[in-house]
Amino acid sequence: MEKSLSIGFIGTGVMGKSIVRHLLKAGHKLTVYSRTKEKAADLLEEGAVWADHPSDAAKNAEVVFTMVGYPSDVEEVYFGEHGIFTIAEKGQIVVDMTTSEPTLAIRIAEQAAALDMHSIDAPVSGGDVGAKNGTLSIMCGGEKEVFDRLLPVFSLFGGNIVYQGKAGAGQHTKMSNQIAISTNMIGVCEALVYAKKAGLDLETVLKSISSGAAGSWSLSNYPKRILQGDLEPGFYIKHFLKDMRIALMEAEQMGLELPGLKLAKEIYDQLAEDGYKEKGIHALIRYYMD
Repeated sequence: MEKSLSIGFIGTGVMGKSIVRHLLKAGHKLTVYSRTKEKAADLLEEGAVWADHPSDAAKNAEVVFTMVGYPSDVEEVYFGEHGIFTIAEKGQIVVDMTTSEPTLAIRIAEQAAALDMHSIDAPVSGGDVGAKNGTLSIMCGGEKEVFDRLLPVFSLFGGNIVYQGKAGAGQHTKMSNQIAISTNMIGVCEALVYAKKAGLDLETVLKSISSGAAGSWSLSNYPKRILQGDLEPGFYIKHFLKDMRIALMEAEQMGLELPGLKLAKEIYDQLAEDGYKEKGIHALIRYYMD
């Protein structure tokens, strides 16, 4: 794609804000929208332009990225009264990076095609750290030719960018990712509480197990925050619960039984009830300590 693009970006939360910065740094022209303008104030100071509605962010944009909270939010920014599809500019590419329902990704793709637009579902993994460092894993579904055109843009904030298949394939891949994380986080926290109970030095234990067969991104990154008492979100528990609900719903439709995922959701449901839904998913440690 050409060097400088006109890009609309809807959703400037924990991860979206860092992605916008990477795009600005590369010389692209950004118009942004979020439900709370104050959250985008620093981006406006850095060169982004404010839009009053999702449709305003999409107007005259060659590519429109969306990264919001829930499937209902995705529905609103695409199909709502001031949604992206109300402006329907021919040839425009829409990219939803929200972790959302595969069926909704397919619906967006079908509507985009009907309007002579293009669509990619591209949920990401890597949290706030990956967004800041430009090393996100990006899982893409949709038209391969459109994916290829967008690859230089994805490369500005992604380190592992993989085309997964037709519309919805990116979202299904993200469900697989979240299923793996759900039980992995239980393992991370139980390893820590076990080591502590055994009287071991936790940082020394982590030196041994983080690079061995037990190693994972979660084990390499979250214990540092846990040991510092920092439970602030790179990824919110409330959003993780949403993802697990989607994964369980999709699994049920496939006739799959996923007991590990069910257990993780039950534990995170309890944490949410205990007041931790606005904390990061590593706040799971409180389940074992409270």
